[in-house]
Amino acid sequence: MARLIIIGLLTAALATPASAQFSFRRQAPIGPPEGTPPNEAEIWPFPPPDPASWWTDKWPKPGEAADPLAGRRIGRGARTVAIDNGVDPSTYRLWGLPPLQWQVVGGGEMILELWVRPSQSVRQSVVRVTVRRDGAAFVQGRIGLACCEADITRRVGFDRQLPEGSAETFRALRAHPMWGTPRDVRVQEAGGADTVCVEGVSYDLTLVVEGRSTALRRACDSAEIGQVADALEPLLRAALGHEPRFDVAFPRGADFAAARRMYQGVIADGGTLKAAPNARPQAPSFEAPADTTPSNPVP
Repeated sequence: MARLIIIGLLTAALATPASAQFSFRRQAPIGPPEGTPPNEAEIWPFPPPDPASWWTDKWPKPGEAADPLAGRRIGRGARTVAIDNGVDPSTYRLWGLPPLQWQVVGGGEMILELWVRPSQSVRQSVVRVTVRRDGAAFVQGRIGLACCEADITRRVGFDRQLPEGSAETFRALRAHPMWGTPRDVRVQEAGGADTVCVEGVSYDLTLVVEGRSTALRRACDSAEIGQVADALEPLLRAALGHEPRFDVAFPRGADFAAARRMYQGVIADGGTLKAAPNARPQAPSFEAPADTTPSNPVP
């Protein structure tokens, strides 16, 4: 009887489809388990890290576009540039950017940075363009929700090298008259009344060249924004088209023609953009020497 039972069980097992025979096997998880750190989730599946080798194994280094001025040291007699744009080095690290305070900028080089902060949203974005002495230009973009948690949530970003010839577009902005205007301004109409705007988008610009940095904040009022439109448009044009989740925050693209016309209209009517009552002075700096960009730059 026992032999008949065993034969019957074997017959039933052989008649069962293969998928059913092995249904007891544990299936591989579709994704990382809940609570997996983001840096580990990106490379899932991964073997459990060895506690000792976790700190000693080599990790892949970011590409050149992630830190175009990496590996530089301050030379003998050189002076660092004071950065006073309201962004701390720790904040830059939260956004995945090399702190602007740590960058070593030489002759013929520049960094142009833009922070976009809507007053009715916690979704902020930052664009940084770096121009090197060898003529290469790079753009870095970040966007995320900057509120209510200990990190920048839903943050996405990109680091790209710009097409050849892009550097000249930004180098031409170094001598723009807007860098000689107050950090914060207020629109004064021809009749003498000041305009007050409470809702809108603030654009914070920072220019860093050898020995000098300048910060400008233009918020809400179209005439204010139009004064710096010549910098906003090329910055956003360089940043758009790399990441759809970044582009969706700028439905009008990089068009500031209306704001530029508003600013020109205020000036034509006899108005002006005067320093705001609470405007802070620019960061202390020293006059940089003449541009020493070599005729045949070497990377």
